[in-house]
Amino acid sequence: MAYKTKEWRDSMRLAVDYNNVTDKFLGEKGFSRKQFKEMKAKADEAFRFVKENRGKDELFMGWTELPYNQKDIVADILATARSVRSKFDNFVVLGIGGSALGPIAIFQALCHLHYNELLKKVRKGPKFYVEDNVDPVRMKALLDVIDPAKTCFNVISKSGATSETMTQYLIIADLLEKAGVDIKENMIFTTDAAKGNLNKISAKLGGIKSYVLPDGVGGRFSELCPVGLLPAAVLGIDINGMLAGAAYMDKLCSKNSMDENPALMCAVIQYMAMESGKNIGVLMPYSDNLKYISDWYAQLWAESLGKNQTLDGKPCNVGQTPVKTLGVTDQHSQVQLYTEGPFDKIITFLSVGSYAEKSPIPHGCEDIPDVGFLGGHTMEELIQAENKATAFALTKAGRLNYTITLPEINAFTIGQLLFLFELQTAYTGAMLNINTFNQPGVEAGKKATFALLGKAGYSAQKEEMDGAYAPDEKYIIK
Repeated sequence: MAYKTKEWRDSMRLAVDYNNVTDKFLGEKGFSRKQFKEMKAKADEAFRFVKENRGKDELFMGWTELPYNQKDIVADILATARSVRSKFDNFVVLGIGGSALGPIAIFQALCHLHYNELLKKVRKGPKFYVEDNVDPVRMKALLDVIDPAKTCFNVISKSGATSETMTQYLIIADLLEKAGVDIKENMIFTTDAAKGNLNKISAKLGGIKSYVLPDGVGGRFSELCPVGLLPAAVLGIDINGMLAGAAYMDKLCSKNSMDENPALMCAVIQYMAMESGKNIGVLMPYSDNLKYISDWYAQLWAESLGKNQTLDGKPCNVGQTPVKTLGVTDQHSQVQLYTEGPFDKIITFLSVGSYAEKSPIPHGCEDIPDVGFLGGHTMEELIQAENKATAFALTKAGRLNYTITLPEINAFTIGQLLFLFELQTAYTGAMLNINTFNQPGVEAGKKATFALLGKAGYSAQKEEMDGAYAPDEKYIIK
């Protein structure tokens, strides 16, 4: 594989250009070298925390070792993927949150943008769907376009108690049973190694092919384990290349120096932005392939950093709201706000050095200057020019922005990008002195849902919701 040569790996190295957050380009609205130097102690401590706690399952930092410890698992996944491609017309992920957002992002990034519409001989694999919600209309729409008997369903839930995923499972299992299909022939579980409801179901059904979601890997950090690797492999994506890219980025980030460690510098920039009142972080990829990386990143960033208590028990209410955008599309919807609205945002651009297609623009309409000037250029030139122009306009307006550039979009560079964002998140959480890897706010919502649906053990919460939190009719307009 090309990623096994140093020359190729280095040619695919991601670049972080943060000129447009500095006072050299933003004046007093930018960060000075003095301010960066003042961050050294905090950055050093964040780097030390992540380095010393790598691989610790009890801290949910097992994700740091995923680029290195899955050789046998990857071999098994590749074999299973070949079998799935040969047997099934469709592959459907049943999951929510990190179990769904990662597979969606990688599918969009590394597959044909109209993959499911391609002829099967061109796709060379099953059609792909991810059911990441429990909207009944959405489920019906899926069932309108697939034959469950000709579909492999990947059920992803560590506990097997995720209400949304298990609702999806119950619906599909019932359909398969009514169709006379042996469930274990059409399902693959990704779950805990031994505990949880999916293991109980597997045992009851005589053993369903299963992969492990490791103990030290939270859902939002799970794309580089079987949660994301199996769907990617079924799609024919080079999962070894993804892991190699992650390992490459990990090596780039092994130095305790902001000026040499790209993830640490990104974390410092975001931390400084938050400290200066930039409580909104915009991720703006200039590529339709990278559109859903923003969705995956939004969960990673929001769920990891939105906390109300520090590690030493002090109230804090920290975090930064992630906003998903797409260049060039959102130049025509959101950039007006970013350029002239409140100074409460920092924009991260995802740029592409070389697109898979160039698409020359034909000459024509030379008598109409507004149109004729486009002829002789390419669509690649146009989107790259729009990217640079937007960064320029924001900088001129004194708005913090920086750019992460992928030389091209492939499995290796996507692996780098995922690991860069994961390390950036870990470093930033350490600087904020919070537990980056828990999600108590999510758990509160889950418990309230259990109460509303009458799950045993939640009657007290149901009474609370029916009492103190019952709506007052005078505040309802109808």
